[in-house]
Amino acid sequence: MEASVVVLYVGVLTATLYGGVVPEYRTAAGAEVGERVLAQSAERVQQAVPTDARAVRVRAEVSLPRTLRGRAYAIRTENRTLVLDHPDERIDGRVTLALPETVDSVRGNWSSRDPAFVAVRSDGAGGLAVRLESGDGGGD
Repeated sequence: MEASVVVLYVGVLTATLYGGVVPEYRTAAGAEVGERVLAQSAERVQQAVPTDARAVRVRAEVSLPRTLRGRAYAIRTENRTLVLDHPDERIDGRVTLALPETVDSVRGNWSSRDPAFVAVRSDGAGGLAVRLESGDGGGD
């Protein structure tokens, strides 16, 4: 009888932890890491853009974790904002970029499956174009 009670207790405890507490913790931890990824990505983009230059050609690698909570994700631009898109919407996020007035456009996206780069170029109209690029790093 005592063994049955212990087995029942362990079963209930395991079901509770793995059915509710642990997945919620993993999601909360994934959201926290997602916020850090966005903040560090925004920092890298902002560092790549010179504050007072008009003739620029920069391409810098950005380090992204391959997964958040075990799933691939993407980072895209929306105006002057970086948006993290994850299959679990509770991990999604966004951060506004602090860029100089010389930046005319911010475009592109990154996939966590591919190497990520930020490219900054003169746009021909006296301003700068910022582009998020994914790939092998061979394009320039």
